[in-house]
Amino acid sequence: MTATHRLVRLARRPDGLPTPDDFTLVQAPVPRPEAGQVLVRNTHFLVFPGLRTLIGGETRDVPLPPLHPGDTLFGPAIGEVVDGPLEKGRLVLHIQGWREYATPAATECRLLDGTLPDPVAHLAQGSAAYGALTRLVEVRQGDTVFVTGAAGAVGTMAGQIARLLGATRVIGGTGSPQKAQRLERELGYDATVLRGAGRLGRQLAQAAPDGIDVVLDTVGGELLTAAVHAAKRGARIALVGALDGQLSPDRAGGSAPAVLDTYRLLTRGITIAGYNGMDHPDVEAEWENCFGHWLRAGDIHFPYTPVLGMERTPGALPELIAGRSFGASIVEL
Repeated sequence: MTATHRLVRLARRPDGLPTPDDFTLVQAPVPRPEAGQVLVRNTHFLVFPGLRTLIGGETRDVPLPPLHPGDTLFGPAIGEVVDGPLEKGRLVLHIQGWREYATPAATECRLLDGTLPDPVAHLAQGSAAYGALTRLVEVRQGDTVFVTGAAGAVGTMAGQIARLLGATRVIGGTGSPQKAQRLERELGYDATVLRGAGRLGRQLAQAAPDGIDVVLDTVGGELLTAAVHAAKRGARIALVGALDGQLSPDRAGGSAPAVLDTYRLLTRGITIAGYNGMDHPDVEAEWENCFGHWLRAGDIHFPYTPVLGMERTPGALPELIAGRSFGASIVEL
């Protein structure tokens, strides 16, 4: 084993959206595990937009600590046990990503047991989509479902899950014509609406002439505004993200105002609720069992954009925010 490894630290608090210069790739000694800790050689870790909030410091109501200049970034990671109380060679899931070697507590590691055919699939962001679609809005046979941020880590999973749960028509919102094509060609979306390609309300009316039954919203902003106008009577809206505000250059990642027509909500009996996985502790295991079954049957795909090597990690979050990934963004070491 090498004596040193590389990790990514926050160099400074960004002025606006983060750039690669706001992060630094550092060479440091490989950490020694203390009592109860495991030394893990990371193989993959997730780049997730929530880091923008942690870096911005607006972490009220967020169950994760803020990141300050000099701190090492963190997030979901998969790695191989090298030393410590767990069996050497076993793959584990933990939250000390953004470094080549990590020392999580053994109690904070989850041994991977083969429930999913590919270990990397444990980094998929489908749990929130599945939980929202089964617990909050309860997708039914024949529903028309609209997913905002459809080309993101959650959205690429959400459309497929909605279909498997019985949705008849699935519509996605995105800002890229190329991604729209991929959503329809690769993931089975029936139609897409494009930000910047004309009035969203008119596009939704064409994509769903009979209206929308279910909205799974990862973005907020104008897409959510348009979704409320297109919603049927009794429609159900689940909020699972707020990327419009979270990734705004004019905000620090902890707020996402949106204009909603409350008259429409009232007169059409539309329900709207936010999904928090901590409120539904039974979802994770249920989702993983379904996900494993669907993957093995070829009924679902896990799209992600690989980031190859630690050398590229300082630019990984800025690239994600700039919309240069399809599905999840995962660093491969």
